[in-house]
Amino acid sequence: MAIRDIVKDGEPLLRKKSRPVDKFDGKLHALLDDMLETMRMADGVGIAAPQVGILRQAVICELAAPEGEEGEILEMINPVILKKSGKQIGTEGCLSVPGKRCEVLRPARITVRFQDRNGEEITRDFEDFNAVVASHEIDHLSGVLFYDKEVKSKK
Repeated sequence: MAIRDIVKDGEPLLRKKSRPVDKFDGKLHALLDDMLETMRMADGVGIAAPQVGILRQAVICELAAPEGEEGEILEMINPVILKKSGKQIGTEGCLSVPGKRCEVLRPARITVRFQDRNGEEITRDFEDFNAVVASHEIDHLSGVLFYDKEVKSKK
């Protein structure tokens, strides 16, 4: 495993659409392992392949867990949000946009279809914080950054 450089805001690559993953091989596994190590080193809870310079549809999320337990690490390849419901507003930041935080509107619940590192198809529901993390990372695959969805206060 290796720590990769995190692509920062302003780099054109972050605004590009990622291509689907079609080979579930050692190269993909190495990318996922590197992404996890990079995310942990940067103290993040999610990372997408474009954030390490790879325009492929791959994300990693560390899901919320009960107090005192470590969160589940979830790898999602070629994720598609099938269903959204509810609304929540929360403060978000991003490893690619250091120092910026803002209020973002997200769905309260989402259903996502994706593949694991071996190509197995999975459909899973996420809610609350986990829905935020998953939708934030999936947005990266379309070149969308969290502040694009900033909720502007009405003053």
